[in-house]
Amino acid sequence: MITVTGATGNIGRTLVELLAEAGEEVVAVSRRPRPAHRAAGVRWAQADIGDAKSVRPALTGARALFILLAGELNSRGESPNVLLDTAIDAGIERVVLVSSQVSATRPEALSHARLREFEAAVRASGQSFTILRPGGFASNAFAWAETVRTERTVFAPFGDVALPVIDPADIAAVAAAVLREDGHAGRAYELTGPELISPRQQAAAISEALGEKVTFVELSREQAHARMAQFMPEQIVTSTLDVLGVPLPAEQKISPDVATVLHRPPRPFAEWAARNLPAFR
Repeated sequence: MITVTGATGNIGRTLVELLAEAGEEVVAVSRRPRPAHRAAGVRWAQADIGDAKSVRPALTGARALFILLAGELNSRGESPNVLLDTAIDAGIERVVLVSSQVSATRPEALSHARLREFEAAVRASGQSFTILRPGGFASNAFAWAETVRTERTVFAPFGDVALPVIDPADIAAVAAAVLREDGHAGRAYELTGPELISPRQQAAAISEALGEKVTFVELSREQAHARMAQFMPEQIVTSTLDVLGVPLPAEQKISPDVATVLHRPPRPFAEWAARNLPAFR
């Protein structure tokens, strides 16, 4: 049995489906109520990963645990050791943690201190572990969905700065593989897409998928900061804009790790855009 936290998000939802399709017994954990349509072989548990005691029943009988922090859990909460001790006590033998590329490329970034704490705790747990460090998500383009629908316009900063964004479905596929297969213990995989692509080029890919012109309007850093600060903590806004605007060479490097694990190349942004087209219509 495999316990998946964050089971209703971009990664977790797909991961649950992949594991169920592979014949695994899955316990899907989320803070939200379980969805109306559920895959066969999946048991849903409503719990908060930030409260290890509430997750304990979902861990009983499982051999592997997928950890995905979300929202405020990326900045505060119980010590990671509380969750890991609870998992080990329940019999968990394998842990897969979704961290971030920034945890490695910018080790002093306050915005990712919590993820670094989880990485350290997972490494020290004594259990088989794998750490996934994705770069920027293709799904961040959902932030443009409303203005694309209403104005056929994308507003974004750093229009020509390119990064190898990754499809969350590929993160889920890698997670499914390392949860089920041997040979990944002790590894930290950096997960990126197959190409460097700028916000302007992403807007063009959405335009092509729609078959309609989508205009790109470049925001200043200050304008982008003001918009993002409406729903993101200050330190995360600053860190995000640093990566988007002045990426380090390591953050623009295309990693081979998705292909190494999945034996196929990662999906390009254009494929993500085509698959998620209803959000932009």
